[in-house]
Amino acid sequence: MEKDGTISTVIQHSNSSRLSPETGSSGSVDGERLAQMGYKPELKRNLGIGSLLGFGFSVSNSWWGASASLAASILSGGPVLMIYGLIFLAFISICIGVSLSELASAMPNSGGQYYWAGQIAPKRYARLLAFITGALGWAGAVFASSSVTLGLASSFVGLYALGHPDFTISPWMVFVTYQLVNAFGLLFNCIHRILPVLSTGSLYISIISWLVTTIVVPAMSNTKQEARFVFATFINQTGWNSDALAFIVGLISPSWCFAALDVATHMAEEIHDPERMIPKSILVTVLIGLVSSLTYTIAMVFSIADFEAVVGSATGVPILELYRQATRSLAGAVGLQVLFLLTGFGCLIGCHSWQARLAWSFSRDNGLPGSRWWSVINTKTGVPLNAHLMSCIWVALLGCLFIASSTAFNSIITGCISFLYLSYSVPVACLVFRGRSRFRRGPFWLGSFGLLCNIVLLGWTLFSLVFFSFPFVMPAAPGNMNYASVAIVGYVVYLCGYWFVRGHRLFRIPEVDGGSVIGEKGGTLEPQIVE
Repeated sequence: MEKDGTISTVIQHSNSSRLSPETGSSGSVDGERLAQMGYKPELKRNLGIGSLLGFGFSVSNSWWGASASLAASILSGGPVLMIYGLIFLAFISICIGVSLSELASAMPNSGGQYYWAGQIAPKRYARLLAFITGALGWAGAVFASSSVTLGLASSFVGLYALGHPDFTISPWMVFVTYQLVNAFGLLFNCIHRILPVLSTGSLYISIISWLVTTIVVPAMSNTKQEARFVFATFINQTGWNSDALAFIVGLISPSWCFAALDVATHMAEEIHDPERMIPKSILVTVLIGLVSSLTYTIAMVFSIADFEAVVGSATGVPILELYRQATRSLAGAVGLQVLFLLTGFGCLIGCHSWQARLAWSFSRDNGLPGSRWWSVINTKTGVPLNAHLMSCIWVALLGCLFIASSTAFNSIITGCISFLYLSYSVPVACLVFRGRSRFRRGPFWLGSFGLLCNIVLLGWTLFSLVFFSFPFVMPAAPGNMNYASVAIVGYVVYLCGYWFVRGHRLFRIPEVDGGSVIGEKGGTLEPQIVE
């Protein structure tokens, strides 16, 4: 990127989160590299690869996502969507993971997508594109937290309904539980020193829960579906006349199973050697996600005894009825669901860490209204506490959607996916447009295959933005409409308005010291010690 005074200007925040590359370094290669980017190291680098992978997988948590989104998957394709949709989205996710890993390897920064966009985009549009990318990425993280919170709240209420057959679930019950879950999950991200233990523990809990559930359910089930039902049965109960369209709209569920692959990139300032560790974490997350979600889904579909009872479960949580059928006991279903809930809380804690880091890093560059509060690292807790609390308030507000629409869960995960895909696409599109051969790459770089991954990511983003905005069921009505498109358009309009009124005067990002990340001949962008 050509030198631009508006881009390279360093704005000093009240908390001094910015500094020039010549001052304030920590003495380490990682600290010096961050200083070269124009930021002062403020977070402790106390995460190992296990903790980083724990954060990444606990948020993505593909098998948990497959379980939580079972209701939507059954209606929009049944076993065919549940199995082949996962395989297809795993391929898409590999392409997304490679694209993110290449950029993170060259520019490891907690800002992630928005920082990359600001460095790669043509200077005329760099600040605007970086601002929009950062705002979209943070919104995606908030929607992701909301979707996990709603999944947990629905499971808690459904678990009570399972033990009380005469109990009737009302939307307000799920809404209240949603707020309680969000408030409880908020507490775990208030102290930095416990996060490595929580993230690593979440990884182990998820893997153990997956293994136990995947083994116990088919082992205890007296009924085994035929292979034809599992691998060749398509079910369309969406109201769409076209099975193909029902399948495409239903792909939002497996997309959610592999969402949030950028989580590890926002932990770049809390781990050593992020140029290499982040790509490893992202790609291993996809691999574990495919293995766990596919084996789990196949085991569950084989074990269904009464398909109609699962679809029409009074609990509102189909997997609960499936567990009850397989174990033939209330206690067995409750036990398996407790594992689901424990895994889900690990996912929620990871989501809260992710959204807080995004809000904090974006606020360092004055990206959010009130940035002077959100850009502060609390000296007692060691975390961006203000940004964390603010983000959780927005999660609480999103819970109101459940009161307005019976398909709120689908709308929220659509918003999550769409915002994140858009935030990934901006820096990748800039990279492809300006020429990968000119990019000063990091140690992780896949050449021609990386270009293919970039193209797949951009094409899939355009495709999903169109079809994931369709109503989930037909005929569409105010009570079951997909409101994600309204939220996306409204948010983008707000961003444009804010930018022209105020944002263009406040938002700044520094350049990488030592030259542009886009050169004439590319090369590598290795960290250097500043003497």
